Amino acid sequence: MPVAEEKVKKIANAYQNILASLKKRIVGMEDVVEQVMVCLLSSSHALLVGVPGLAKTLLIRSLADLMDLKFSRIQFTPDLMPSDITGTEILMQEENSPNRSFQFLPGPIFANLVLADEINRTPPKTQSALLEAMEENTVSSLGQRFSLSRPFLVFATQNPIEQEGTYPLPAAQLDRFMFNILLDYPNKEQERSIMRLTVSSEPEKIEPVLSKEEILEFMELVRNMDMPVEMMRYCIELCRMSRPGDAKSPAFIKDFLAWGASPRAAQGMILGSKARALLHGRQEVTTEDIVSVAYPVMRHRIILNYRSQADGITPDEIIYRLLASVPSPGGLFHVQKQKYSEKLYLFANRQ
Repeated sequence: MPVAEEKVKKIANAYQNILASLKKRIVGMEDVVEQVMVCLLSSSHALLVGVPGLAKTLLIRSLADLMDLKFSRIQFTPDLMPSDITGTEILMQEENSPNRSFQFLPGPIFANLVLADEINRTPPKTQSALLEAMEENTVSSLGQRFSLSRPFLVFATQNPIEQEGTYPLPAAQLDRFMFNILLDYPNKEQERSIMRLTVSSEPEKIEPVLSKEEILEFMELVRNMDMPVEMMRYCIELCRMSRPGDAKSPAFIKDFLAWGASPRAAQGMILGSKARALLHGRQEVTTEDIVSVAYPVMRHRIILNYRSQADGITPDEIIYRLLASVPSPGGLFHVQKQKYSEKLYLFANRQ
């Protein structure tokens, strides 16, 4: 259904207020903030990949403060147990009675924004406890199911450098994260600003600019927003063309990929592009929205084969070339094609 203009303005204004407030604590990272906000409004989870010290925890904690949401951080370690995440049963004295009984003590997963720090540091059994809660939005204990509060969003982090002693997430579990968000080092000027902001004084306090009820309202608006048929077809076509087994997929897909994107990728692109359009004050999705969300949606869902790994080809290069190969409704990709023409040329010559 069409979204009322005043609702669109409300979301866009709230987003600008969030960006302004975050500048009191965080320098740069505008693209990362946008992707996190898109994921949040899509009621979905995200994987944040970056080396330590890039303010991943500070970003999620600050967003929780700005939206008046309960924040929880779980440090994943090899000895972490599933009950350390979901909660445990303890024997307690019943009130006004000599009897004792087991009662459930909720774990740190009972929060609105959960930061799963270095999720690949813990064994698969513990990872599964978190991922099951992400999928079901419930936790089981003592034969009972406990519902998690809404909104419930998990932002998991991974260090791309140190892989010793880790337990990589299987593709089926990675698929449950809507976005794979890459964080890079700040540029020189940004690093100077970070030093001025953090070394000389305490972090500035920030006040909530949104309530939990407003966030839930925005999430509902994203779900109910109309999507033009041609844009939906474009999302589906991008996913289908990423699969080596599809007869119509480009030759470079068959050469460099073992597996393509699942239907969840199309779902993520549709939801993400709608959320991005609303954040920027628009009632209709454009090709630019889809292109912007295609990278974080697909980069953890396409599986490189041995040839592409040996050649040092990255998922982002595959996605870039896929976007250049599949005709888009608005024909806007030529802008990016000019911007990255040198990169595309180098990639083409790797074959």
